[in-house]
Parts: sequence; C-alpha cells; structure tokens
Amino acid sequence: MNLRRIDLNLLVILDTLLDEAHVTRAAQRLALSQPAMSNALARCRELFNDPLLIKAGAGMKLTAKAQSLRLPLKRALNNLDAVFEPEQPTLATLRAKIRIGMADALLVTVAAPLQQQLQQSAPGISLIYLPWRGGNEIQQQLTNDEMDIAISVLPTPSPGLRRQELAIEHYQVIMRQGHPAAGNFTLDTWLAYPHVVVSPRGDARGSLDDVLLRLGCQRQIGLVLPSFSAALHIVAHTDLIAMVPSRSLTNDDTARLTIFDPPVPIETFPLHIAWHERNDNNHAVQYVGALLRRVIS
Repeated sequence: MNLRRIDLNLLVILDTLLDEAHVTRAAQRLALSQPAMSNALARCRELFNDPLLIKAGAGMKLTAKAQSLRLPLKRALNNLDAVFEPEQPTLATLRAKIRIGMADALLVTVAAPLQQQLQQSAPGISLIYLPWRGGNEIQQQLTNDEMDIAISVLPTPSPGLRRQELAIEHYQVIMRQGHPAAGNFTLDTWLAYPHVVVSPRGDARGSLDDVLLRLGCQRQIGLVLPSFSAALHIVAHTDLIAMVPSRSLTNDDTARLTIFDPPVPIETFPLHIAWHERNDNNHAVQYVGALLRRVIS
C-alpha cells in the first residue's frame, strides 16, 4: 500500500467506525454529519478493498478484514500519539546530565542549595559546572550545544538564545578584618592600597577603571585572578582590596571580611539565565532552570 495515499484523519474515523459498528453513532462520537461519515466509510472501503461494515439484521457487523484491522489500527494510532505527544518522564525517573556555566562566585552560593533540591525531587539529574570565561564565550557555548544553561550578564543575546532576568546585582568592596583602610574608608584610602581584579581572560583593566578615569583617579592593580573565590581568600589574608558582586559573598565571607559600598558610583547590572531554543521542551533543562531561578532570585 502506498502510504502517500493515506489520510491520517481517515484512519481515526475508521477506528471509530470499527468500535461502534454503526455509522450514526460513529458520526456523533466524532461530531461529524452522517453524510460525511458515510463518505469516509466509502473511502475506507476503497482504501482496503473490503466492505468493512456489512448489514446484519437491523444493524451492521464487521467483516473478517475489519476484525483483523482493529488491533493493529489502534496500535498504529497510539504510536502516532506517542510521536506527537510523548509522555514526559516524572521527576523521580528523569535521567540527565545538565551542563551549567556561571562565575565561581555565584557557584559557591548556589551549588549547595540547588543540589539539595535536586536530590529531593529529581535525583537522576546530575550537574556539570563549566568554567566561566565571559558572556561572549558563554553565548557561543550555548549556541554550539556545549552548555545547557548559563548564568551571566547577557545584554544582547545571540540569535536562538532565550534569556530571562534573574536579579539586579551590585558591587561591594571587601577587605580583611582589621584592614588599615577600614577605620576611615574614603576614596583616597581605597585607592591607597593595591586592588585585586578578577578576570577569566587575565584583563587587568575593568569598567571601574573607566569610572575612576572620569573622576581623574587611578588605582593600583596588585593582582589579577581568574576566579572570585581565589580573590576572597587572598583578600582575607592580605592588605589587598577587591570589588566583587554582592551575591559572591557567603555568610562565612561576611564574618571574616569588612564590607563597604564603593566610594564611587558604580552601576548595578542585571543577572540573566539563558539557554538555547533547542532546549525549550527539554524537561530536565527547564526544571533545573526553574530551580536556579528559585535559588538565585
């Protein structure tokens, strides 16, 4: 049989006709007129070269051919249903590995509560955290299917990427407890000590330097590090000063560090969650994304 000749709607009608063995009842069940159902039966008879339904007293009965079609026809329609509306696995049975990219500063505060929630609700989902190398590279990784979810600043998402704002973040200045600058924290005392810059690419200059330049000031860069966690540790044990996103600070950090607002106006910035449109219907990716929103927001 040439499959191109087959109208799938006709198979649905035939399935109902074989169930009811009655043209009028089948028409009512599918909300069709009786003439339309009779026409569909005629087409089915032509397709299968068999009467399918024949008169038997006051009613009708299935031919042997029709009887043989009932089970395989139902199986075929059920299989088609599974293609167009696949059954979603439950969270308890879901198995997946989700690759997440975010700065280590946020990772320190997010990973533990996220893992606790996953263990309770979807233990078959495991997480792989990828190093953060800046917004542009993260977008490329999402596009190339090298990353599933990204938490970053993404002012202009690439084509095919979905982006939602999670929170508005701000910077804070940190220094060790007992730091000489802490007693009288001003712009001058802030600039009197070397600063730590965090850059995954090793850039010694950041947006803060542009702000200082407009004020006619300049800071001394004492150290460039690839991660915020390293900066927090080093600042806690030296006279170096750093400026970090507020969400990078844990309760332990606030206990061992002295924290100030920057002595110059620094713009806040939006923190985004992003994924590629190919994962719009990926149950595991969307569930982990929902948990991340809950943990971070």
